[in-house]
Amino acid sequence: MNSSTTQEFSVSSDDVTKKVKELIHEGNVSKIIVKNEEGKNLLEIPVTAGAVGILLAPWLAAVGVIAALARHCTIVVVRNPKVVTKPVAVV
Repeated sequence: MNSSTTQEFSVSSDDVTKKVKELIHEGNVSKIIVKNEEGKNLLEIPVTAGAVGILLAPWLAAVGVIAALARHCTIVVVRNPKVVTKPVAVV
């Protein structure tokens, strides 16, 4: 039985990177999907336990590039309540 839940956030391009960082810090996120205005997946970020800091830096750079190309984005968050990670630092 899959106990994952999803949640969607509509954000402006200026706030995409900030929101993704916030979600990673929450700890129970297993995947983050960034979609454009038409609902097309632009980026899927697997957030695995222990993936912190330097490992997430390339993903955050990609989020920044996508944010520059889109005016509005939807961030879909897949959460697994059984998995709780505490990232030490996200660049």
